[in-house]
Amino acid sequence: MSRKALPNVSGPWFCPDRKMLEKGIRESRNSLRRRMILPIHRKQDSKVQRMLNFLQPGTYIRPHLHPRPEAVESICLIQGEIRFFVFDDTGKEIFRTDLKRDSDRTLIDIEPLVWHTFVVTEPDTVLFETKMGPYDAMRDKEFAEWAPSEDDPGAAEWLNMLKES
Repeated sequence: MSRKALPNVSGPWFCPDRKMLEKGIRESRNSLRRRMILPIHRKQDSKVQRMLNFLQPGTYIRPHLHPRPEAVESICLIQGEIRFFVFDDTGKEIFRTDLKRDSDRTLIDIEPLVWHTFVVTEPDTVLFETKMGPYDAMRDKEFAEWAPSEDDPGAAEWLNMLKES
């Protein structure tokens, strides 16, 4: 099984440089999931979870929501491009936008209980994500039953449908 995340950073501050970004990008290219997270919160139980998410086209992020009332999530594009989607409870698309560098859309903020996902549309995409913690794998997210799971053979077809829509 391939790892999902790099080790948390340490020290009283963190300022990513080109070398760190290239390492994360390389790890995402080599990952079976086509993505890699670098947690930049120092402890897993931090009240604010912050991470860099390195992504390649073809990664599948199953639509999900964050059920805890404090689980507001923000995504800010550092480089690359994604197409972001919001769905209603039945899986009907109700909003979409492209986050692109050098455009007026590089940030999206998502309240709890909002079904969402995104498709990576440019290689070597890097996102900064933040969400209230602490992280609890059992309560962090609920996956949409109307979308295939990550290991479902139909996930690639579903991803292509989103990409081409």
